[in-house]
Amino acid sequence: MTHPFLDLAPLSAARFASIEDRVARLLSTEQNVLIMQGEALLPLEGAIRAAAGPGTTALNVITGPYGQTFGNWLRDCGAKVIDLAVPFHTAVSAEQIRQALAEHPEIDFVSLVHAEAATGNTNPVAEIGPVVREHGALFYLDAVASVGAEPVLVDAWGVDLCVIGAQKAMGGPAGVSAVSVSERAWARMAANPGAPRRSYLSLLDWKERWIDGGRKALPHAPAQLEMLALEACLDRIEADGLDAVMARHARAAAATRAGAVALGAGLEPYVYEAAEAAPVATTLRAPAGVDAAELVAHALASDPALPLAAGGGALAKEMIRVNHYGPDATPGTVRASLTALGTALTEKGLPTDIQPALRAADEAWR
Repeated sequence: MTHPFLDLAPLSAARFASIEDRVARLLSTEQNVLIMQGEALLPLEGAIRAAAGPGTTALNVITGPYGQTFGNWLRDCGAKVIDLAVPFHTAVSAEQIRQALAEHPEIDFVSLVHAEAATGNTNPVAEIGPVVREHGALFYLDAVASVGAEPVLVDAWGVDLCVIGAQKAMGGPAGVSAVSVSERAWARMAANPGAPRRSYLSLLDWKERWIDGGRKALPHAPAQLEMLALEACLDRIEADGLDAVMARHARAAAATRAGAVALGAGLEPYVYEAAEAAPVATTLRAPAGVDAAELVAHALASDPALPLAAGGGALAKEMIRVNHYGPDATPGTVRASLTALGTALTEKGLPTDIQPALRAADEAWR
């Protein structure tokens, strides 16, 4: 008995390369794009370990937990790390980056997360990129959460290493990811004796065996189901139009924020300024005296499929996250999430205004 998910013809090198080309178009880049056979942590770590090492001085921007992780990897590689941390309820500014670079002219690597889905903020990469390029540092960007939800313009922004994943705003699979690599980044990797080689983390192995060979023979068997799912995801984005997909995420964010404010009971946006809030997810601060994790669990009891989550780690008691990305960037999902949160708050003895909240969300969506 044949099975559509199991009895598949092998994925050809030509088809693999064509998917890479479509990802490159999504990122508006002429750089090499490598599709990696694993979740986005694979190229995120691989790119840092390839491009940074002893002698590297890195400016590591921390606007959420992933920035903290990048600093740990950089230190593990032997790099000197200068952390620029800003409160998680805000975004870093280009001026803060400029000042840090002026104070430490030896910086030659800058790591930044575009949108932090975990904290709900997004950083102004269009303004930051030219500052980094003017300084001459290599620019590493985590765009896993932002791609598909807001513009990611690799070449225009001067990004040397841009990592994406398909599982958030792109609405695709979690088991495949991609990284764009500039010529400057390839040169930095080639000059780094500590860059991973003969390793699943190695970007240089992929370059030599795949790109330098004209993308004629894959280095190993691809994750076929994930590649086909990524291809289908790109089909959907191209059919809808990237601008329409991004607009849908922006509307979902605006509607969730407006509805949460109108809901009352002391619920408020975690990211203070709407302009600094990520369109991929909206984070909310739980009312005083309310445990966010307990509130989310209560809200999910009626519908476990809702894209609600408590904050991670130390934020679990105070932060609520509405993950309105991919297929959940819809008015129905926003309304259902607000209703569930409002009902849970009411049942905890905090009066809410659910119908006005839904009207505010509908108006913001329009």
